[in-house]
Amino acid sequence: MTNLQRLLLEVQGIDLDQNELAVYLAENNLNPHDEYNPQSATNKRNIYKTALSILESIANNPSLMRSYKLDDMTVTDFHENLLNRIEQLERKIRQMKTDEQERTNVFMLFNS
Repeated sequence: MTNLQRLLLEVQGIDLDQNELAVYLAENNLNPHDEYNPQSATNKRNIYKTALSILESIANNPSLMRSYKLDDMTVTDFHENLLNRIEQLERKIRQMKTDEQERTNVFMLFNS
């Protein structure tokens, strides 16, 4: 599985051109055609950061903020759910370790 394929698993239902996805991956230090390494914490973290960038781009699209109803969901609900998912991803990324971090018994109260 490549980094691009792994990203597509993370952002299912979002239709973007593969060239656009490649740009998002490159911005997060990933080559789209490199093999995805699930044992690498850094690789996994960068995939999540890329998914977060994509969701933030969608959230910044003003046309999605209009209020109209589709079945049982309004676009307002979509935007609120999108913002909740962004917040969840940000929290998850902050808590993830990278391959470069050493394991210590020191508790970091203020982690960036």
